[in-house]
Amino acid sequence: MGLLVVTLSLASGAFGASDWRSDLERWREERATELTAEDGWLSVAGLFWLEEGETSFGSGAGVGIPLRPPAPELAGRLELREGVVRARLEPGVDAGLEPGAGLSRVLRTDAEGEADRLHFGDQRLWVIDRGGRLGVRLVDDAAPARRHFRGLSWYPPSERWRIRARFVPHDEPRTLPVADVTGGTIPYESPGIVVFEVEGHDVELHPVLSGPEGSQRLFFIFRDATSARETYGAGRFMYAALPEGDLVELDFNRAYSPPCAFTEFATCPLPPRVNWLEVAVEAGEKDPALHH
Repeated sequence: MGLLVVTLSLASGAFGASDWRSDLERWREERATELTAEDGWLSVAGLFWLEEGETSFGSGAGVGIPLRPPAPELAGRLELREGVVRARLEPGVDAGLEPGAGLSRVLRTDAEGEADRLHFGDQRLWVIDRGGRLGVRLVDDAAPARRHFRGLSWYPPSERWRIRARFVPHDEPRTLPVADVTGGTIPYESPGIVVFEVEGHDVELHPVLSGPEGSQRLFFIFRDATSARETYGAGRFMYAALPEGDLVELDFNRAYSPPCAFTEFATCPLPPRVNWLEVAVEAGEKDPALHH
């Protein structure tokens, strides 16, 4: 899904734990720390989709991927040929590649593991792969969004929004098509439906599986009646541990805004129509553009 930083333990803790509130506060502090980290979403300064052929990068006029000085006016070119991106650096340019890489090398994308990064002082760029569409993500430690970040705003912690929900597995494997802000659609593996009750209303959410085999979690992409009023208009994200039997523990106090709430250069998935809730989930993170 293209997230830069995914180190938080986003699934809720055990129900009835006496330290639930302190764990929640710690998690919220960690979220703010990760957003403002050097590779956090507030540092993302550009996204450039590549076309077949060459794209120049540097701090000079007329380049395809503009950098700030002290990057060279022409640092090099990225060449896309048949789904492979090769970096060709100008003589004398040091982009932080490992010794012996030379002036030309194929760059590994984020879909292949840890992407190869080109470093220019406090700026970095690397290749992302979104369903076969290749682009370049630029991160700048001096990005204005990072420098001027004023913190996150949350609904007060509420036990009411810690919910023990019923998990209804699908009879056979299914995929859930999820559109993203770039206009693409990605089929995610859908293990079943989560059912619970809010103020007398039956509610369903369709999670998808996230993470590598052996450490997967349920990932919820949803919007509700607070969206575009109190919370981010394009919805929120939430994780939960895999079901134990037919039960899933949900903690909407840990619902949070997607990266697109902080940068226009993210490739966020959008809530599928089946996850548009009519109820108001007054828990979790508020819209950072409306609340500081």
